[in-house]
Amino acid sequence: MTPNENETEILTGIAPDSLDLAKKAARVLLGRGVQNIILTLGARGALIVTPEQTTHVPAFEVAAVDTTAAGDAFNGALAYALASGEPLLAATRYACAAGALTVTKPGAQPAIPTGEEISQLINNQ
Repeated sequence: MTPNENETEILTGIAPDSLDLAKKAARVLLGRGVQNIILTLGARGALIVTPEQTTHVPAFEVAAVDTTAAGDAFNGALAYALASGEPLLAATRYACAAGALTVTKPGAQPAIPTGEEISQLINNQ
């Protein structure tokens, strides 16, 4: 499950305004039977929470122009990375890079980065 901040608050009643509150909200979702949660936290990155781990993945610093499609890019990149055999942490970092690059351009489809652009961002950090 990959809820954003607004969705997390709707689902749990907890606004994930800090990492501690995000962890608390994720634990609520775990208690409801969700097995793997990645809370997307915008400029704060993402929070992976499973029964075995809680890991914060920091955001890539970019100049945001338009947040349209950032969540779609994140989820598509996450699915691609996981399907390619990447472990959850590496896949989430890849997805964070995709989301970060997406917000640097206006629009939806034209803003979605290529795999090469994502890899360049990751390798330059």
